[in-house]
Amino acid sequence: MLKKFFSFVKKVIVGAFILYAYNLMAAPLNLLIPINFLTLGLISIFGISAIPFLALILIFVF
Repeated sequence: MLKKFFSFVKKVIVGAFILYAYNLMAAPLNLLIPINFLTLGLISIFGISAIPFLALILIFVF
């Protein structure tokens, strides 16, 4: 039980760093994805493949 919890926390932390790195690279293009619970949850569940999906949502909605 505790091992699963630490695994999930590790995924969230790695996802936050990946999203921060993406935001640093995408800042000149003004395609910033906010770092919040929803985006971190999606990235921790679906992995790096959630970033293009979130970018597409950002482009089409805004």
